[in-house]
Amino acid sequence: MRTFLLWALVLAALPAPAMEQTFNFGEGPPDQPPPGFRSTVAGQGKPGDWKVILEDVPPAMATLTTQAPSVSRHSVLAQLARDPVNDHFPMLIYDRDTYGDFTLTTRFKIAGGTVAQMAGMVFRFQDERNFYVLVASSLDGRFWFYKVVNGIRGPLIGPEAPIQKGEWHEMTVQCEGNHIHCLLDGKELIPMLTDNSFVRGKIGFSTKSDSVSYFSDAKVAYSRQESLAGRLVKQEMKAYPRLIGLKIYAVAEGGAKPVVVASSDPKELGLAGGTTEQDVIARGTPYVGKTRGTGIVTVPLRDRNGDPIAAVCVTLKSFPGQTEDNLAVRAQPVVHGMQVQVQSLEDLLK
Repeated sequence: MRTFLLWALVLAALPAPAMEQTFNFGEGPPDQPPPGFRSTVAGQGKPGDWKVILEDVPPAMATLTTQAPSVSRHSVLAQLARDPVNDHFPMLIYDRDTYGDFTLTTRFKIAGGTVAQMAGMVFRFQDERNFYVLVASSLDGRFWFYKVVNGIRGPLIGPEAPIQKGEWHEMTVQCEGNHIHCLLDGKELIPMLTDNSFVRGKIGFSTKSDSVSYFSDAKVAYSRQESLAGRLVKQEMKAYPRLIGLKIYAVAEGGAKPVVVASSDPKELGLAGGTTEQDVIARGTPYVGKTRGTGIVTVPLRDRNGDPIAAVCVTLKSFPGQTEDNLAVRAQPVVHGMQVQVQSLEDLLK
């Protein structure tokens, strides 16, 4: 009951509208990884052996009658490889979405291991060298949070905790901005953490070395966030209130031509770009045009490598005698405010 009430409070604390996704490991075929996930590894060694198996699982909530069975057979996620390499962290990443603010919870059981006996969750995962982890260790009797940045592991943060091998437990992580809450069996054992390394990312499951671990009843509650492109447009319109309009064109996944992915006028979202926007993205060539009383500057937005990935269209008021060069200069600080926050097209659109 305590766990149920805690979960309800966590959901209530999330920014509206809150959404919830349950990972039903019984939906896919047995003896295979669940759909939507991919197996990878941090450190040394091969990826783990992740598959769905049947396992006896006690009910998540207390039964209302003594006649109810104490356990029942359920499809659970299992990591079964036994690679004894110490610096070996198998992970199973959910690739179908990324999350900013969220609450992720799972039940887990550590079933075996000699070098390590660990089960954990990876979150705000960028790649195999950049992510957060929350992990429980039966062998060490510890509940830990740590982060990996550019392949370097930070300090282990967390207390001693009795985590019995062969028994089901529950862990929860809640991220709100740069605040991270870590709970074991409904108790926040680690004081609230503040970290700015990652603001969004993927989620998944993690173990270590030869740990054999099971996961069940996994779910994530989250708020659907506005894309970075949308936030950038709002940010610059607020910083420069005299702008007439601002929009970003990009080629979305599966698309052939650029479309409006963010705009100060919501009615323009999804409208197709023309040859100007295509040329700006393809060649990185800026364009400046004037109509009566209006100047339009279209310039590239670049990724971390300097390659054009989008076209920013800045619409400004013009005055008699204003040159195209002067219009371009006026648009520069608007685009610069966007450019410093963009790393890739994927980041811009998610």
